[in-house]
Formats: sequence, structure tokens, C-alpha cells
Amino acid sequence: MPKSGNMPKNERKKRPLGHSIRERLKRISEHNLLLIMSFVVGVLSGLAAVILKKLVEWIQEGLSDSFADSLGAAFYIVIPGIGMLLAMLFCRFVIKDGIGHGVTKVLQAVSKNESRIRPHNMWSSVAASSVTIGFGGSVGAEAPIVYTGAAIGSNFARYMGMSYRNMTILLGCGAAAAVAGIFKAPLAGVLFVLEILLFNISMTSMMPLLISTVSATVISYIFLGQDTPFQCTLTPFDLRNIPFYIILGLFCGGCSIYFIRTTLWLEDKIGRMKNPYLKWVLCAMGLGILIFLFPPLYGEGYGSLGALLNGTELSLDGQTPLAFMTDSVWAVPVFFLLILILKVFSMTLTNAGGGVGGTFGPTLFIGAIAGFVVARSFNLVLSGTSLTVPEQNFVLVGMAGLMAGVMQAPMTAIFLIAEISGGYDLFLPLILTATIAFGTTRVVEKFSIYTKRIAQKGELLTHDSDQAVLTLMKVSDVIEKDFSTVEIDAPFESLVKVVAESNRNIFPVLDSRNRFQGYVSLADIRKYMFRPELQKTTFVYNYMKSAEEYVYEDDKMDVVMKKFEITDAWNLPVVKQDRTYIGFVSKSKIFSVYRSELKMVSQD
Repeated sequence: MPKSGNMPKNERKKRPLGHSIRERLKRISEHNLLLIMSFVVGVLSGLAAVILKKLVEWIQEGLSDSFADSLGAAFYIVIPGIGMLLAMLFCRFVIKDGIGHGVTKVLQAVSKNESRIRPHNMWSSVAASSVTIGFGGSVGAEAPIVYTGAAIGSNFARYMGMSYRNMTILLGCGAAAAVAGIFKAPLAGVLFVLEILLFNISMTSMMPLLISTVSATVISYIFLGQDTPFQCTLTPFDLRNIPFYIILGLFCGGCSIYFIRTTLWLEDKIGRMKNPYLKWVLCAMGLGILIFLFPPLYGEGYGSLGALLNGTELSLDGQTPLAFMTDSVWAVPVFFLLILILKVFSMTLTNAGGGVGGTFGPTLFIGAIAGFVVARSFNLVLSGTSLTVPEQNFVLVGMAGLMAGVMQAPMTAIFLIAEISGGYDLFLPLILTATIAFGTTRVVEKFSIYTKRIAQKGELLTHDSDQAVLTLMKVSDVIEKDFSTVEIDAPFESLVKVVAESNRNIFPVLDSRNRFQGYVSLADIRKYMFRPELQKTTFVYNYMKSAEEYVYEDDKMDVVMKKFEITDAWNLPVVKQDRTYIGFVSKSKIFSVYRSELKMVSQD
């Protein structure tokens, strides 16, 4: 075959344009390539965020114009369930993959799959979540778009043949850009990645994140306008309200614990149902009834927050079938308190019934409701006094409080709420409430809504480099298989021959079914090897030792290290559950792989 340099011009022209661009980019240093790709990923993730928002709006408006008047109350009962069904069928028969819990899936991709995400996730989450939310599913669009952005970053890095470390950074760039694009909040996008997604990142890696979030934000401004996502009317901060903000922080902490535990408990209960269509029917019915009784649960719910953020007078007349609640001044806060409690159920029913959406949006929604309920309750109790609690401010600060507790990301919460509302004058109450909510939640719940399940499986990467490296390491990375084995009932002379031809000083002893029975150490048999009278009269089992502990092929590395610590052994056998022999793992091999992984994780 002719070399590429000697290839005829007509042959070279047949190469795809993408291939030519890739080959040219590969000649650039990987650091500079990372900067270029971070811009590309930022633009594409920003466009994905714009497309998702526009799709949701288009579907909602189209359904409302076509069916709201003709169906009446049945609109809220029937339509959300149809959206869930469409999303479920799409996942089962089109992409044949589960794409819910987007942020958790990104964390798992980093820790378990070398930051690789399937290509279809660059578009499938947008398609499924737009249908789910557009039809009224009570979930958020943020987690799906984070999954989309992360998938864009991961797949572009893989296409360019980038290293695991830079693939992880580019994955983070996509996720950060997605947050920045959907909220027009570049700083919050960076903080989201630092606090929630990436376990360890150096300051030199900040540049790609900043490039991605700024480019995504510009794209969002171009297509969605320059208005902040949440228009609000705030009042100046008053130091006399600090005690009320402290109480709000404690309340948000309690709500966060309720949110995390109820969501996971309900998912477990519904998840036990094996028939997906029966599960859809029950979840769709439950969701429809909840939305019918409490219309603010329809969709993301952001539309219901406008009145709360601008101090508009609220009335329940004509807003809910629960007309008996409208006779008391406490009717409005009680109504919204019920919404706060039931939003967790409507969100979980949507996801469990086949819909695709996240907990990010519901967290902000519940936080806003929590702020309103606390502020309105104080104003009713303090009615007739000179003290007045600014409800709009509390709605905004409550969003940061719940986000800090549920996601365990206080810095992201503080700056996101400031950026999406322009409420920079409320930095002090934002910091105070978010910190108290985070601390209150952390006392009871060590992990966030995103990390609790994978932490229970031992698959969570943390900001502790040692623990992160152990999480990244696998038993398969450290197994040594070059040991010479012997049969348990073989004569001693057979063992002597094996020792003579081996470079190892440990010899696994197996039975006829290849199951591990023990091992023989060279140090223990050396003094017997030169006694001919023993070679035919004794057998391998006469010199065999039992293993202090077994390492199983699916053990996590922190479990393996605990076994070494307990036994004080230098080598341990690796076996399957039926004790079929695989190999040995040694401390020296673990330390060698550990140093390599730590260098990869920590390098600049």
C-alpha cells in the first residue's frame, strides 16, 4: 500500500472532513488540545441546554393550547402519564438503556468506567427529559442536561484519543457548561463540578472549566436573552432578620434530610415491582391525582415561583379543588407546606414510572416553598408588631438552603442563587442559611442525594486522594498469575521439580477441580528439599498452609486493604466465590499500582 504522504490526490480527497480535522488537532500538544476542546464542548453543551429548554417550552405550550380547555381537569391527570410512557418506551426500545439519575451516572462513569459515557447520551437525555417535563412530569431538566454535557465532553475526548485524566476534565467541562448554559451561571457551573463531580482537580485544570462555562453562558445569552432565569423583587437585607434566617437554615436542613431519605425509600419500594407497565400505571395515576389536587406540582414548577419571588398576593380561589382550605389566613402557607411534602412523591413517581428527569430542579422548587412557608408563618405570628419578614428574600435564600443540604454543595448553592436571580445583596443570608442547612444535614446524612447509593456500594470518588485512588483501583489491576501451582495429593518430589523451575517462593495448592486449598512457602520446605527419603514418602498436603484470608475477584480495594491489615500477610490468594483459583495479590504490587494511580490523579 502507498504511504499517506505518497497517496494520490484523488485518494486523499476521499477522507472525511472530520478525520482530517482530528489528525491536524492531534499534532497539537494535549494541553493546548484540551483548551480547544473545552471551548468546543462548552459551545455544544450550551446549545444542548438551549435546545432542552426550548423543547420543554414548545411541548408544554403545544399541549396546553391543544388540550387544556377540552380536557379540563383531566388534562393534569392524563397528560403527565402519557409523557412518562413515551419516555419509558423510548428508553426500552430505542436506546435500550437506563438514563435516569444523570448526575449519579456521571459520578459512576468517572469512578467505574474510566470517564467513558455512551455516545447516545449526547442526545438521548435531552429527548427523553423534554418529553417527560413537557408533558408535565414533576422533575427537573438540570440533571439530564448535566448528563448530556458530560457525555459530550467524554465522547469528544475519546474521539481525540485523550488520556483518562484529560477525558475526566473534559467530562467535567461538559457538565459545568451544561449547568452554566441552563442557568446562565458560569461560576456556579465551575463550583458544581468541583464540589459534586470531580474528586481531585488542580488549579491548572481550572482554565478549561472556565472556558467551557463562559462559552456556554454566551450561547445561552444569545439564544435565550440576557434576563436572569428568575426575575425577583428583593428588599434590602436587614440585620434584625438574622435569627429568622438561622431558623430557615435549620428548617431547610430538616427538609433536606426528609428529601433524601424519602426519595431513596420510595424508589426502593417502587423498584421492587418487576412489571414496568404496571409500575407505569400506578405511578401515572398517583402523579395525576397529586397534580390535579396541587397544580404547582405540574412540570418543573418554576412558573409557580414567579409570584413568590415578586411578592404577588396569593389566593387559592380557583387554583385547587381543595376549596375548604381557603377560609383561613393559614390556608396559603398550609397549602404550600403540603406541596413541599408531596413534591418528593410526585418527583419520585415520575422517575420510577418511566420518566426521565432530575432532582436538581425539585430541590430548588422545594427550597423556594420552604422559604415562603417559613416567612409567611413568621409574618402571621408577628402580625400586629413592627417586625416583618421579607417573603421574597426568604424564597430565594430557601432555594440555596435546600440545595446546600440535599446536594451537600454549599458553595454551588450560594453562587448559583446569586447568579440566577441577581440577588448579590443577599450574600450574607445566603451564606448563613446555606451553611446551617449543610451542617444540619451533614450531621445526619454523610452523603448527598447523588452520592449515597454509590457510596454504599463503595464506588464513590472523594476529595480525599488516598480514598479516591483506592476507589479507582480494581482487584484485576493487581492480580499476579505467574505462580506455579501444584496438586494437593502430588508427591513431594513433584513439588521439588516445580520449585526448581520457578522464580517464585509461593506455590498455590489446588485440588482436581482447580479450587484453592492452600499454599506452600519455599522458606518452609527448603530444609526438606535435600532429603531424598522424604520425596516419595510425603505429599504436598504435608507441607501446605491454609490462607489467612481470601480476596474475591469482585472485592473493592478498601476491603482488600483491610484484609491485609487484619492478617498482616504480604500475599493473599484471589479466588472466585466457589474458591476457584485465579492468582495472588501482594502488598508490593498494590503499592506499585497505587503510586501510578496517585501520580495520574494528582499530576498537574
